[in-house]
Amino acid sequence: MVTVDTNIIVRLLTQDDKLQYEQSLEIFQSQDVFISDTVILETEWVLRFAYKFQPSEICQALSKLFGLPNVDLANASLIAQVLQWHENGLDFADAFHLAKSQHCSELYTFDEKFVKGANGLTQCKVTKPANLHGNY
Repeated sequence: MVTVDTNIIVRLLTQDDKLQYEQSLEIFQSQDVFISDTVILETEWVLRFAYKFQPSEICQALSKLFGLPNVDLANASLIAQVLQWHENGLDFADAFHLAKSQHCSELYTFDEKFVKGANGLTQCKVTKPANLHGNY
């Protein structure tokens, strides 16, 4: 098994450099490939900011890639949840944070959009920190 960096996946999905696309394709056609959580997170960011992919396009591309029989993820069901939440409007990184925090009762954030978007999704409540000690 091999693993790949973000730029290998980006070349494969965008095909914006013919030679690098072909090299990336060769890896995915001939090897068992592990994709780390950090590479997944960075890939989404690059596709969104540098290539202006929409959430539905990102989810579709990543779902197809992760569905290949020779692609291995650290936690495929967790990534499937992240993709579902992202496609339903939650920021990708926020969805990732929430999915990785299921063992916690609360996830504190100052991001009101995250609080609103995560409402009712899991047992881990996403909330703004309260004035816990009366000295804020």
